[in-house]
Amino acid sequence: MEVRAHTPYGPPSAAVTVGRVGERAVAFLPRHGVAHEWPPHRVNYRANLWALRELGVRRVIGPSAVGSLRPDVAPGELVVLDQLVDRTSGRSDTYLDGPVAGHVSFADPYCPELGEVLASAAEGVGARVHRGGTVVVVQGPRFSTRAESAWFRSQGWDVVNMTQYPEAYLARELGLCYAGLALVTDHDTGLDGDDTVEAVTHEAVLAVLAATVRTARAVIERAVPAVPDTPGCGCRRLGWPGFTT
Repeated sequence: MEVRAHTPYGPPSAAVTVGRVGERAVAFLPRHGVAHEWPPHRVNYRANLWALRELGVRRVIGPSAVGSLRPDVAPGELVVLDQLVDRTSGRSDTYLDGPVAGHVSFADPYCPELGEVLASAAEGVGARVHRGGTVVVVQGPRFSTRAESAWFRSQGWDVVNMTQYPEAYLARELGLCYAGLALVTDHDTGLDGDDTVEAVTHEAVLAVLAATVRTARAVIERAVPAVPDTPGCGCRRLGWPGFTT
């Protein structure tokens, strides 16, 4: 079933598809649109998360393509994210934009309980998964320069992406559990000291992504039935009270 949502923040990226995985009701919303028509800096993140919440969604799994900043995190592997660095600009990234000022904790951006379920599911389907990792989120749609990528690596960050912010933060304001499942497609600008690894291109990302998406789908299908009926995390408590009551 498709639901065309209307929100105070405009239309979501696409209609929401509602169905079931096992005994669980699930909703799917493609953040980039059905035809991938919305580039990362123009995705209506506020409308997307608001629409899911209005439909009754309380846990969100956010798969996303990432570039690796580490030689031991290879294309085709998965990372269950646990930290985030925002390097975007100009995005509408809060529901708390007046007239009342509000501040929400974002020290730990991702739901640990949902992340653990995803990591266990990934291991269960035989995927190579890294438990924990920091994503640096860039504005896009361009890829990084070599200097930027070298700086990201020097900071100890693990992967680079264009969509995890403000998506993860907006989920937090709404008191939703949010887990970032990173699908590694490339090595960003290559590897230090290895000229055989080329800088990322759009074509190279698509080639790896097709196979990785199949793995991610298997992970999610295994993870959804394993999510506890009652959350054991504090994500809802950390949301803004006006949105979580």
